[in-house]
Amino acid sequence: MPSRRELLRCAVVGVAVTAALGAGALAWSSTLLGEYSVMTMGGAGGGEGGHGAHAGTGSGAAEASVAAGADAAGAVSVTSLTADPDRTADVHVELVARAGTVEVPGGRPVEGYTVNGTSPGPEIRARQGDLVEVEFVNESVPDGATLHWHGIDVPNAADGVAGITQDAVPVGGRQVYRFEATDAGTYWYHSHQVSHVQVERGLLGAIVIEPAAASESPGDVETTEFTALLHVYGGQHTLNGRADDARVAADPGSIVRVRVINTDQGTAALWSASPFRVVAIDGHEVNEPGVVEDRRVLIPAGGRADVAVRAPAAGDAVRLRVGGARSVVIGDPAASVPPDPRQPSTTLDLLAYGTPMPLAFDASAPDRSYDYVIARRFGIIDGRPGNFWTINGRMFPDVPMFEVTEGDVVVMHLRNDSGDVHPMHLHGHHVVVLSRDGVEATGSPWVVDSLDLHPGESYDVAFVADNPGIWSDHCHTLPHAVDGLVAHVMYDGVTTPFTINGEAGNRPE
Repeated sequence: MPSRRELLRCAVVGVAVTAALGAGALAWSSTLLGEYSVMTMGGAGGGEGGHGAHAGTGSGAAEASVAAGADAAGAVSVTSLTADPDRTADVHVELVARAGTVEVPGGRPVEGYTVNGTSPGPEIRARQGDLVEVEFVNESVPDGATLHWHGIDVPNAADGVAGITQDAVPVGGRQVYRFEATDAGTYWYHSHQVSHVQVERGLLGAIVIEPAAASESPGDVETTEFTALLHVYGGQHTLNGRADDARVAADPGSIVRVRVINTDQGTAALWSASPFRVVAIDGHEVNEPGVVEDRRVLIPAGGRADVAVRAPAAGDAVRLRVGGARSVVIGDPAASVPPDPRQPSTTLDLLAYGTPMPLAFDASAPDRSYDYVIARRFGIIDGRPGNFWTINGRMFPDVPMFEVTEGDVVVMHLRNDSGDVHPMHLHGHHVVVLSRDGVEATGSPWVVDSLDLHPGESYDVAFVADNPGIWSDHCHTLPHAVDGLVAHVMYDGVTTPFTINGEAGNRPE
């Protein structure tokens, strides 16, 4: 039976529908999706806002170029965009997904999904340059499942998006993912099939790619590491799957690198009463990071931040708050836990943090330039009435297909005309933030794969189209993606044989 809240929501939507239709004040659209391919998404002008040397002209042009490419000898399927098939893996891992009870030490168990019997699943470690091979087995996840390597610029065939780069792995099935660990950093993996359910219920884990050569700590001080994966299980805020705080033993004066991973649906805050440095964002090192004092660091849904904390003198400890509900206590294991630090009201501005350095490409004269404007309007998707998200004024699936050619420098102008925060995540690429609300970046290059776009904000970001494929570009508040906040970056001549909502049961969001 529907809950009282759901009945009220339906009633409100129904009243809004009636009022809108009666007044004729809003342009309504109704879409029954059925089985569809991302190759046919969008409509005439769906990519409007594009300009530049050979800018996209909307999905009408996209369909034409794909159709032409499909007949051309140079056309490629996403399935062929793989790592070197003849190379022997340096790291091999088997991950088994199961539906069942997730034990939450320090809290109560919840029903969800585990990977190798736990949630989060095992942390995968590789070294920069390694060829990573993961054999994924779906033992009992009834809707099928995949693995997406969040923040790692994998070959398109390994991206793990059901209906675009593969079919969901059914119960009893398996899938092998292979990719080179090109960029050192902090990342995570999660299912991209019914992701708003499977991620929330625990089908996820951390992956850390260590630098090819160990970096030196300031003054040759010893450095240790700690991964802090944040997730909420049934309302319980956890740190590495435990509903309690963590302690990290560290010698006085040593540096602890805390790799914070936000796997939740909203922004996480990080702060401390003691000074620290933000040494990496989304797997990319910050150039000459300064000392952070009386500032909080905000981490978007899906985002990561590595912070360096110096352990205090013998007998003392430092408390780093992560996610607002959990703490990492660093220092002497016998020391008493420091008082809970007050959350600063001022946020560290990553647009001006660190020291500038030249970019590897020129973003001043891009080959492609696109708008990505988020708003809302009432409509019906697959028989569901609601106030759905729009991209450039269009509602899913009539949303932009951002066309690119390999080698293009692409600039996107993101603007949020809605009333919600949207953590935007582009697969297969990292973007560099050029400006926010017209103010140019002045700090270290701010390179991200997950970027919070607050109501009324706008960002200019740029990337090089150097990873051919069909890539999702969506909000990582995953219920927003379910309600249509999903677009795609499509390379010329790339096709996919997979479909969504067909017999394979692919439902990426």
